[in-house]
Amino acid sequence: MNERADSTAESRFVVTSNRGFAAYAQDELRALTQGTKFDELIPAETYLMRIPLGRDEAIRTIAGKEPIFLRHMHPIDATVSLARTIDDIRLICAAAEKLHETANCDKIAIQIRKAEGFTSAFEPSELREAIAELWLEKFRAETVVKDAERIISVFLTSDCAYIGISAPGDNLSDWPGGAVRFRKEEGQVSRAKFKLLEAEYAFGLDFSKVAKALDIGSAPGGWTSLLLDRGAEVTAVDPAELHPDLLRHPKLTYLKRNAGEVAFRSDTYDLLVCDMSWSPKQMVKLILPLLDSLRPGGIAIITLKLMHGKPFQTVKDSVRAMQPTMQLRKAKQLFHNRDELTVYLQKIN
Repeated sequence: MNERADSTAESRFVVTSNRGFAAYAQDELRALTQGTKFDELIPAETYLMRIPLGRDEAIRTIAGKEPIFLRHMHPIDATVSLARTIDDIRLICAAAEKLHETANCDKIAIQIRKAEGFTSAFEPSELREAIAELWLEKFRAETVVKDAERIISVFLTSDCAYIGISAPGDNLSDWPGGAVRFRKEEGQVSRAKFKLLEAEYAFGLDFSKVAKALDIGSAPGGWTSLLLDRGAEVTAVDPAELHPDLLRHPKLTYLKRNAGEVAFRSDTYDLLVCDMSWSPKQMVKLILPLLDSLRPGGIAIITLKLMHGKPFQTVKDSVRAMQPTMQLRKAKQLFHNRDELTVYLQKIN
């Protein structure tokens, strides 16, 4: 049985957060639209959302005030009941084909996800291949991983498949479930590098345009290494040791000191980054005197640890402490964040 989401009164989405933080995402979504309801798909992570807005209006509303803890969403444009036999592939392909008029494009991405414990006579990879062949044969659309014009999303449960076709921006992330994955490089200093890489992606930044950067709490050097790779001159501050491979870099200045023991000239840096495992209150206290070293229009990327179960208050208090010098551009719990979130701020001219 196929159903189209009601386009006038209610629409449905598969929504995903970092595991353990779904309740916060739900609170944000309910605050945006009263009457929004959720049914669990993956415990504490992925839910079916029913929102009392039409599909396109719901997307505009959520994207216009993107929730901190909502990592990914995709619309449910059709639902197919499953028998968990090989014939399910044909039924899902047929339902997706009927949605083609909303995905008339040359490049598509196909993203298949499944609920925990999902078993069937077919593998998700077989379904992906069948949809790709259909779109190529009937619509001459190429299946790609990056730079897709539309994404075909399928979420498989024990009972049904939820199918949606949307623009990448409508999903908040063009990665399946918002799970941004980077390949580990040979000689990589730290996996913490992935957090800064994801921040660059999520906030629409380009660190290759940064001339001078200040990394507070830099050891062992994951964030410093990324900025050096991008061509920036980096001042790294930490009483702990940096990775030995970084110490030979000609664009690195390493100050083996506590952040509270250093001071810099005004208007020196384009970027300040900080990923310290301290309480937000202590971290902000250390950062405040250093904000003057940012040039007007310079930016800061800071990780806030969520230590007391009050994430919204943590963001509010931390940002308020840095005002009026800094203005919050975006706060987001990234895929590579754990019990933390990342804020992007800009210095007022």
